[in-house]
Formats: sequence, C-alpha cells, structure tokens
Amino acid sequence: MPFDYKKEYKEFYLPPKKPQIITVPAMNFAAVQGKGDPNDPAGEYKAALELLYGIAFTIKMSYKGSHKMDGYFEYVVPPLEGLWHQPGAEGVDFSNKETFIWTSMIRLPEFVTRAEFDWAVQEATTKKKKDFSKVEFFTYDEGLCVQCMHIGSYDTEPGTLRQLDAFAAEQGYCPDFSDTRFHHEIYLGDPRRTAPEKLKTVLRHPIRRMK
Repeated sequence: MPFDYKKEYKEFYLPPKKPQIITVPAMNFAAVQGKGDPNDPAGEYKAALELLYGIAFTIKMSYKGSHKMDGYFEYVVPPLEGLWHQPGAEGVDFSNKETFIWTSMIRLPEFVTRAEFDWAVQEATTKKKKDFSKVEFFTYDEGLCVQCMHIGSYDTEPGTLRQLDAFAAEQGYCPDFSDTRFHHEIYLGDPRRTAPEKLKTVLRHPIRRMK
C-alpha cells in the first residue's frame, strides 16, 4: 500500500474538533507564494495550485521514468496546505480576502532533496511546456501550535478560530504570529466535490507561553 501521510501522522492531519496543543517539526514543501483573494477565478491562487500539483505529480510518478530518486517509496500526495497573513493584521481578516498574502504548499516526501526538487521543476517545465519556476523548495519549522479540525465552509472558520484561541489562552498560551509564523490551514476536502457544510480543514495557529 502506498504510504499515506494523513494516516501515518494523524496528529498533524486528523486532529479532533476539540482544540489541542501540539509541537510540529520542520517539514519540506513544494510552495508557491502569492497574494489576493483565493476565490478569484482569474487570480494568482488558482494558477498556483496548477503549478503545485504539476510538481507534486512529477515527483510521485518519477519512478516510471529513467530518473530514479534514492530512497523513493510509493505514496499518496499529501493534502494541500496554506499559510495566510495580511499586512497589519493579527491572524487573518476574512472580510478582506483581497489583501491576503499566502503561501500555498504540498508536503514533500523525505527522499526529495533540493537537487531532486530542482530536477522535478525542470522536468515539469520541459514536459508540460509551462514555466514552473515560481514553485520553490520551502522548509517550514512550525514549532508550538494550537490546532483543531474545522468542519464546514471556509467562511465559518472565524467561529472555530475564536474557540481555538480561547482554548490556548485557558492553557496559558498567546498567539505568536510573526513574519515567519502564520495562520495555517490544511485542506482535507475538495470544495468542487464536497458540500460546504461537510468540508474538513485543519486550522492551526502558532503560540507561545504567556509571560
């Protein structure tokens, strides 16, 4: 059976609806940075997803070609993730989506070195005759966080986030947003195929101990 990160690392991808404190280790991602409303059909976000999945599947299917990656194992492409922030905002303001600055990303298997990643970008560019240079090798060391599972549409996230932050405060923690720590979402449902009220999204905020 292909290795499935969601099943093997349930603590990161399948948390309970009740908030919990967790320490997230450094992980490597294929990532595209951009800005603007993710719902804009002509915006940067939609184009970023096409680039990300192009690289993700180039790596996943590499074993069928002549280029062999050391340590390769068959796996399920991990879920899409996103880091979100806005200038001057603590956390995120969902009423001003056009001001979002985001990093859209997909986790890379451990055997993908920077050199192998660079090969995948070149391979995808050549085969698909499309520029994949916006996709970068990105390491995110998230550290101490509070997280939970949100079930429902993306527009109802603020209510869950209030519960998340309230739980952290009860446990003696406060938000720790910075230019390297962001509001984090992991998308476990496809909004094109799943009813909004049934979508599952992991919500995660960086925290630190209150002084």
